[in-house]
Amino acid sequence: MSFSQQTLIYCGSLIDGIANEPKPEMTIVVEGNIILTIQEGYILPKEFDNVIDLKDKTVLPGLWDMHVHIETEGGPGKYINRFTNNDADVAYDAAVYARTTLMAGFTTVRDLGGSGVNISLRKAINEGKVIGPRIYTAGKAIATTGGHADPTNGYNKKLAGDPGPIDGVVNGPDEATKAVRQQYKNGADCIKITATAGVLSLAKDGSGPQFQMDELEAIVKTSKEYGFVTAAHAHGAEGMKRAVLAGINTIEHGSFMTEEIMDLMIEKGTWYVPTLTAGQHVAEKAEIDGYYPEIVTPKAKEIGPQIEKTFAKAYKKGVNIMFGTDAGVFPHGENSREFGYMVEAGMKPMEAIKSATSIPAKVMGDFGKVGSLEQGKLADIVAVEGNPLQKIEVLENISFVMKDGVVYKN
Repeated sequence: MSFSQQTLIYCGSLIDGIANEPKPEMTIVVEGNIILTIQEGYILPKEFDNVIDLKDKTVLPGLWDMHVHIETEGGPGKYINRFTNNDADVAYDAAVYARTTLMAGFTTVRDLGGSGVNISLRKAINEGKVIGPRIYTAGKAIATTGGHADPTNGYNKKLAGDPGPIDGVVNGPDEATKAVRQQYKNGADCIKITATAGVLSLAKDGSGPQFQMDELEAIVKTSKEYGFVTAAHAHGAEGMKRAVLAGINTIEHGSFMTEEIMDLMIEKGTWYVPTLTAGQHVAEKAEIDGYYPEIVTPKAKEIGPQIEKTFAKAYKKGVNIMFGTDAGVFPHGENSREFGYMVEAGMKPMEAIKSATSIPAKVMGDFGKVGSLEQGKLADIVAVEGNPLQKIEVLENISFVMKDGVVYKN
């Protein structure tokens, strides 16, 4: 005779990612990696059951961060590291960042561009070789020549060469199509483009458009054919507007988003991922002499305050908003700082929590498996001391983490 061991999680307060109010004194029953049932009260364990007592805590679905760069972490040495680090160095660093992210309560992340090591990291985590969050990765971001994600920006001419679609650099719709197909071949889960210039790239302009409409349309069309959700890094208005008109799924940063673009995003159902934490971080660090290269500093000082203003306007207007931080620009593991900035700018705490749980799962097409605490879903569960609806900052101190039925922090 065999016995099926179940784990009973006693929840003092349960936020399930769907309801607008928390539920007091609930029991989550987990068998293997699946939530078997959720019941009112604290049910009695059977002989072989395991009990996890979180009666003094608020229990939530595992958190999602829809914009991270899991391979790297920012700082003055970042611009030199790309010349001194090998893929193995990047991989070892990424494994550390992945573990840190999971321990911070983020059981799922969307990685929006790196060297391609991110794809190997995802595979290693899925196979249980490395501890980390569930990863949806774009592999390499797609840029135009000299664009924000051109990996050879700032290189000596002898080293720069002429990168093409295989490197994520395109010019014209044919190369744009090929780059999407290349990422599919490489094993990416989603597509990320740099629709405008960027803050931390070694270029003077931080907001100009960097794709023509036919290039954007080719990327979106091909991505849909291959089942990819698309994301566009965008600071400036013109490049952002083009991306929205082309049908991109998510706008990242959105710094100089106009009311016209907000209306377009509402009309087309485009999601906005604000990355407030990264904006605050780069603005603070830009005040330190020599922290960033001279060409980056003025852009960093401008963008931080601007992103928060844009977020407040977009939220008030009714733009669809999803949680994302740009972790890697700032230290991994500090992702939950974003909640505080969102609430400070006007968002209700429960809306902020849903933007990091059920909403991203729906956008990525996996709400049937993850994103909320419901019967039949994967057991991705976190807990905090205190009530995040009264003090959102408690989410910065996650005390319990279960991912896929396995307890990693208790």
